Amino acid sequence: MRRRSAVFSTLGLLCALALPAQAQEIRFWTLNFANDAANKAFQDIIHGFEAKNPGVTIKLETRGVDEQKAALRVAANSNQAPDIYFSWAGPGLGGEFVTSGLALNMAKYYAEYKWDDELLPAADSFSRIYPGGRYGVPYTFHGEALYYNKALFAKAGITAPPTSYAALMADAAKLKAARIPAITFGGTVNWHLMRLMDVILETKCGAAKHDALMARKLDWTTEPCATASFEALHDWTANYLLKPFMGIGEDQSFNLFLAGRAAMMLEGDWLVGELTQNGKPQSDYGLFPFPTGTDRLYGFAEYNYISTKSQHPDLAAKFLDYLISTPVQQANLGAFGAISVNKDVVPSEKGTLDHAWIDIFHRYSGVFMNGDQAFPTDITTEYWRVINDVATDHLAPAKAAAVLQGFIASHH
Repeated sequence: MRRRSAVFSTLGLLCALALPAQAQEIRFWTLNFANDAANKAFQDIIHGFEAKNPGVTIKLETRGVDEQKAALRVAANSNQAPDIYFSWAGPGLGGEFVTSGLALNMAKYYAEYKWDDELLPAADSFSRIYPGGRYGVPYTFHGEALYYNKALFAKAGITAPPTSYAALMADAAKLKAARIPAITFGGTVNWHLMRLMDVILETKCGAAKHDALMARKLDWTTEPCATASFEALHDWTANYLLKPFMGIGEDQSFNLFLAGRAAMMLEGDWLVGELTQNGKPQSDYGLFPFPTGTDRLYGFAEYNYISTKSQHPDLAAKFLDYLISTPVQQANLGAFGAISVNKDVVPSEKGTLDHAWIDIFHRYSGVFMNGDQAFPTDITTEYWRVINDVATDHLAPAKAAAVLQGFIASHH
């Protein structure tokens, strides 16, 4: 009997060893992608990771923007949360789920995988903005800067991009003297002109005060730089914008830029692809960051976060490390954006605007974000209204800060 028991025990052990490891599933919630290249890239990346990790399945679930936000709010208060989820970086968007406790502190994974050595400093800086840890890892990063028409700059006698705000204003005056509108915006979408206000606030207030104003830690009425910013905005809209601008959208504004009707646009890195798609040689255009003087880049990031409710956080981190790794990012360059979040990935062509963006991304370690990602939604709407009223002479710039602060005080 002892011999038979020993035989059966040995057979049981051998059978156990022959069985595959217990399957592990990682649920990944992200957005629906209109870009087919992004959809294909995700499938290829998932298949590659699963091949390297037998027994692991990445289950991708996609939703629209509003549906994703709603699903995550439900997940924060239930046991149906994914292992990994997409959200935006910043206190007004991704910060909602950091505050609610859905986002896992990923500091140990940053150390284990040395992500800070691999990622663009400007891209991973958003992981540090929340107190008490590191939250999320970059999926995409977008910078916003001034594109300019080289021929129009030359016509106005401008020989080099400005490196200070004073020099930018001097160039705007040269363009006006040459009867060339300095910049174009589409006023029918509130966020387009908002970009100009955002960068002016950074210029006039400096980094610390700008952040404190957006965080509602300072009173807009008691900070002279806030009123100075609205006055500068009005100076731009009165003297240097292509008009009429309130009756056109961002697409029309872009078409006017393509047609040489204005010298500059304040746009993101995605404009490189749009220029190419419209048959414009990249060599006809230049690029420079808005000269705020604060050594921070204007931009925003999209992140992937690990849920605090994940049963496999280490495996989730391993997948995210694979996703942002140099070989994977290089193989899928352009699928998720013009620029990779991995600093070792290089564009396929030299001397292009993509390379100019790489240089810009490497130059900055700090970022300030768009106002509509820094403010809660209701304050964003009021911020847009005040900006539009100043731009259209319906509100005196000297009164704008008080109007905005009055709304903030009555609603928060």
